[in-house]
Amino acid sequence: MILAAGLGTRLRPLTDDRPKALVEVGGRTLLEITLSRLRALGVREVIVNVHHFADMIVDYLKANDSFGMRVEISREEVLLDTGGGLKKAASFFLEDSTRLDEPFILHNVDVISTIDLGRMVQAHRERKALATLAVQERDTSRYLLFDEHFQLCGRLPGHDQQADFIPASQQMLTQALAFSGIHVISPRFLSMTTEEGAFSIITSYLRLAAQGENILAFRADEYYWRDLGRPENLEQAEKDFKNKMFS
Repeated sequence: MILAAGLGTRLRPLTDDRPKALVEVGGRTLLEITLSRLRALGVREVIVNVHHFADMIVDYLKANDSFGMRVEISREEVLLDTGGGLKKAASFFLEDSTRLDEPFILHNVDVISTIDLGRMVQAHRERKALATLAVQERDTSRYLLFDEHFQLCGRLPGHDQQADFIPASQQMLTQALAFSGIHVISPRFLSMTTEEGAFSIITSYLRLAAQGENILAFRADEYYWRDLGRPENLEQAEKDFKNKMFS
């Protein structure tokens, strides 16, 4: 699933007349770049949530024959955040009963990376995780906390909010890592999200981790990664593309 429903407020004025998914880097839209990454991994079926300029995304996919993939659309009349957006699209992942044990990828449309998604899926399977989150040691406004086994055990939100800790883990050795906006998730997670309406998926992860579920980190420090939420970040990504830091 590609998360593309956001308003792209931080990217204005670029998003005054288009959704952030259709903003370009290196002559390609962010949506095409993400779809291409998934297709290279062997993914052939994708659902994209849409809201801001939704019809432009639908028309763009039709004009490009969905880049040779089956691409479904999940329209959000009201923005549902990551957790609510995934929950609304849950039936897409449950329609084939023979594949309910196969993990899927959840990917923000406004990040570019060279993170090895195949390695990430393999690590997810090997550790029998419920969810695996690509993380890096870098500056961020909000950190996730992991214990020495790379199990999620808390978060440090923005300066105006209190930290969330899983009680049993408060005294454990923790490390604060930055989340990359890329997840690998087992379908059984979908039946475990009791939250309703618009909610962050991190809220669900923290609740389930506290119940003993494997919500794990995948260290991605060695890979290129950039958030494209601001015009200056796009400008840097253009330079990175010309310097062949990603393709």
